[in-house]
Amino acid sequence: MNYRKLGKTGFDISEISLGTWQVGGKWGDPFSHENADQILNAAVDAGINFIDTADVYGDGESEKAVGRLVRSRSERIYVATKCGRRLQPHTNEAYQPRALRAFVEDSLRNMRLETLDLIQLHCPPTDVFYRPEIFEEFDRLKEEGKIQHLGVSVEKVEEALKAIDFPNVTTVQIIFNMFRQRPAELFFTEALRRDVGVIVRVPLASGLLTGKFRADSTFSADDHRNFNRQGAAFDKGETFSGVDYETGLAAVDELRTVFPDDTNLAPDALRWILTFEAVSCIIPGASKPDHLTANVQAIDRPAPSAEQRAAVKQIYDERIKNPVHYLW
Repeated sequence: MNYRKLGKTGFDISEISLGTWQVGGKWGDPFSHENADQILNAAVDAGINFIDTADVYGDGESEKAVGRLVRSRSERIYVATKCGRRLQPHTNEAYQPRALRAFVEDSLRNMRLETLDLIQLHCPPTDVFYRPEIFEEFDRLKEEGKIQHLGVSVEKVEEALKAIDFPNVTTVQIIFNMFRQRPAELFFTEALRRDVGVIVRVPLASGLLTGKFRADSTFSADDHRNFNRQGAAFDKGETFSGVDYETGLAAVDELRTVFPDDTNLAPDALRWILTFEAVSCIIPGASKPDHLTANVQAIDRPAPSAEQRAAVKQIYDERIKNPVHYLW
């Protein structure tokens, strides 16, 4: 495993880390702690030392599994969780310092930890990023020892750029992949300049970039790849990175000609992300240990050539950019 600095946190974290939205099993299935334990322990065995979770993943069950892992292992494991999405309704007005403090304390209880290495606002409405009192509350939580660092998870580049105006924001979690390339422009430049860690989420565009899906692939009724393609439940950019499914399949067919020797495109898609200096780590998910094994293969994959990078950019420009680039 290779390690990179997570911005001004000073943490040395694994380039390939783990996101735990799926760690309890497939999307829509009941949470399986047995499955979660297998994946989490396999991750640490592979050298992964940064685990990202959230209080809404499995309604708190993911946090419990992550906490159990940390307490059972001797390795230094950095824990990041998120707060805010439990607010109902999930609106700017609902974001209040007292509510966020309560969420932090709930997460500490879920994981049975004394402090959180990183707490992140969980994709709040854009207006929240213009409210200093929200960010100031986390300074108090840090003084109390309940958190070590504050980060944000965002939907839009605009939100990422506004968030890092606050000096206590140490990390930004953002969607970035072959089908979502806008962050590599101004945001990555600013993140490097301000020593802000960049955590890349949805790196495989909800699985599209594995190359395993077809036009006749089906998803369960409770899978967001079935019900959220048009943003019925949450921001549609979370599902296939906002790319129309059929358009994405056509683009993947072209990517196969760029990486012709690989039946699974996931390691190539992840290795492409790691060519960007601003990226601190990638947090692909895994619903079974085999997914984790495939993801970790990315660190052994040779970096894409200049010709391959140019081809990826051309596919993006011709098929993806116009309907996606300017929305997020």
